[in-house]
Amino acid sequence: MGGQRAQVIDDREGQAPGGVTIPAGPPPELVFKRRLRPVQVAHELWAARELVRALAERDLRARYKQAVLGFAWAVLTPLALCAIFTLVFHRAVKIETGAVPYTLFAYVGLIVWQFFSNTMNQGALSLANNLSLLNKVYCPREAFPLATMLVATVDMAIGVGVLGLMFLVFWTAPAATFLWALPLLVIQFAFTYGIALILSVAVVYLRDVRHLLPIITQMGVFATPVAYPLAKIPHRLQEIYVGVNPLGAVIEGYRKALLYGEAPDGRMTLIAAASSLVFLVGGYLFFKKLETGIADVA
Repeated sequence: MGGQRAQVIDDREGQAPGGVTIPAGPPPELVFKRRLRPVQVAHELWAARELVRALAERDLRARYKQAVLGFAWAVLTPLALCAIFTLVFHRAVKIETGAVPYTLFAYVGLIVWQFFSNTMNQGALSLANNLSLLNKVYCPREAFPLATMLVATVDMAIGVGVLGLMFLVFWTAPAATFLWALPLLVIQFAFTYGIALILSVAVVYLRDVRHLLPIITQMGVFATPVAYPLAKIPHRLQEIYVGVNPLGAVIEGYRKALLYGEAPDGRMTLIAAASSLVFLVGGYLFFKKLETGIADVA
């Protein structure tokens, strides 16, 4: 099997997305060892990078195919929410953000939340929507939720570009501490991918999970400090909260690094990093435990 090649089959046209080819079966040395060797798993995903790219391109085209505004929706959605949050939380509830305009404060949180919610919702369906493909050829199934995260990364990059324009509108600039955003980005990606891995197999086995996703999304945006600072959560509960939801520390860290010229809170960042690692490793193990039965469920 290791020497054979098979072409990825598109569900609709029987063609490979982007003409990508992948092995017809896993290399013998990976059949059992890959569960225990993350380096080998990473190597396999790297080998499938063209598949990930092709899947991401397909999903991007499908999302904006008949949309008149196209990629503008990646900007309009968070901006609309930002306007609502400004009216409700800043004007009505009187959330104070010091010298930083509340619109910038909220928009930074919304960029992170949109990335997470898009990956969560699309990643959860990434296997269920490609079962016929998965039953025809071998490919690393982790690539499917990873492709959805790549799509969300494109949207986030557009959002960051808009954030740059907003800095100009408010006659301000990112603080010199903006480089702290890089480790926060790693934490954000690790946590998000772990959640996507868990939900992608959960939806295959229990289709009711997909109906919970809109509820989780709607509740999560208010349960996460997107529209308000982390300080609004009681101090004695903050560490527990960040352990359960690392995005709280990630968003707070981005705001400090980009808007306030401060380094992120070291303790909270470490807790978020440890929690994200647990979600990533736990999500991967959960995924590998259940992926072997996907064909039977389908």
